[in-house]
Amino acid sequence: MTTLGTTRMSSKGQVVIPEDVRKALGLEVGARFVVMGDRDTVVLKRIGIPAKSELRAMLAEVRSQARRAGVKPSDIRDAIRHARRGR
Repeated sequence: MTTLGTTRMSSKGQVVIPEDVRKALGLEVGARFVVMGDRDTVVLKRIGIPAKSELRAMLAEVRSQARRAGVKPSDIRDAIRHARRGR
């Protein structure tokens, strides 16, 4: 279900998300967003903390891809050491 609403931008660049949209999406005070703009389109994408199960699944996928690519733990340590030297 798509919920639509209209809003205006304030002189400070602030935009209020209409109440119907906030309720439909379960948005609460302090919600954070990534803002993307292209020509006449602005998109707000909510940033959320993934569930532990989601994080575990992502970690398993990364480990699997690293194994297939032949990446070893020592490669990771070396890359971190190299990146820290660059600071």
